[in-house]
Amino acid sequence: MSRAAIAELLQAGLTTKAIARRIHVHTRTITAVRRELDLPPARPGPKPSAPEAIFWRRTRPTDDGHLLWTAPGRQLRGGDNKVSVYRVAFRIGNQRDPVGNVMTGCGRNRCVHPAHVEDQPMREQYKAIFGEAP
Repeated sequence: MSRAAIAELLQAGLTTKAIARRIHVHTRTITAVRRELDLPPARPGPKPSAPEAIFWRRTRPTDDGHLLWTAPGRQLRGGDNKVSVYRVAFRIGNQRDPVGNVMTGCGRNRCVHPAHVEDQPMREQYKAIFGEAP
């Protein structure tokens, strides 16, 4: 693997061990590239991530346009709080906080596609227009 690839992964914030596992190079090589780039040594421990970043890492698109949640459970840690993955998907898709419960509107189990989740006012509007929930 080239030093350019290692440099790209280092600048993306991956740890030395994560890079070694991903591209199968010795940690000494990664440390040498880190020194060449004048990057500080990696700090051990978990890296805080925004719930949105975690959301994208734990989903898998399907061939039929859905986005399935692949992790166990349906909650993410958002700082000191836990947040529903459906609420995160809703915020991504609608750029606002949801009102009431958020559920998938497409009917596909474990689908968290931001365009497929609905909050309570959206379901009520659909019901008012069409006379029933989808």
